[in-house]
Amino acid sequence: MNAPGKKSEGAPAAMQHPEGGAPPRTVVPHVPKWHQRLAARLIYTAIRCLAVTIRLRLSEQSNFFSELPPEKIIFTIWHNRLVLALIINRHYVMRRDRKRKLAAIVSASRDGGLVARILELFAVQPVRGSSSRRAAPALRELVTWSERGYDLAITPDGPRGPRYTVPEGVIATAQLTGLPIVPVAYHLNWKICLKSWDRFQIPLPFARCEITTGRILRVPRTATDAEREELRQQLETELRAITRD
Repeated sequence: MNAPGKKSEGAPAAMQHPEGGAPPRTVVPHVPKWHQRLAARLIYTAIRCLAVTIRLRLSEQSNFFSELPPEKIIFTIWHNRLVLALIINRHYVMRRDRKRKLAAIVSASRDGGLVARILELFAVQPVRGSSSRRAAPALRELVTWSERGYDLAITPDGPRGPRYTVPEGVIATAQLTGLPIVPVAYHLNWKICLKSWDRFQIPLPFARCEITTGRILRVPRTATDAEREELRQQLETELRAITRD
């Protein structure tokens, strides 16, 4: 669930093309091979089994999960907290409203193909793209899924970081779709942190997971470059404020 687009002048960045330049090279998302599909099934099963032992606790500022309004939204959560992101969505959203659906951005890379298959097993629609690959097509697809009544999910600092940073593409997505952004984070009392760029977190069995939602952020459709940058900084500040490592 990676953020599409980077900051630029004028229209939202991921929808722009350089004037007079050659059209961007078409990037075809990697399709998962049989061994990736098998790995995805094993990872999905492991997450479902692990989730049964996790004790969830909700601590909200936005009251989104506790009240679950009908309005569709954009979930934002850091890349290193992907393991339980879909479990949280299933527990607090899909279980309460079975008609609710989710589309999530995921890298067009080979590894992204594996993640995309895991999303499908969780009944989530993958949208392939990131800030470096298929940014514009991914943003257009997100807009399309939002028009079909889907919630959207984005990891703003994925897939390459820097960790705990928010690019302009998240704000562009909110501006084009008209959906409000709900920052989400969680804290685990018992976990393993990998030695990756994002210190990816793997919960251990029977861990306590304290889920926090930040204040909802809305991006006007008429927002200027300066206003988008101000909102981007607000979102980054809000996500960092609710993040405990």
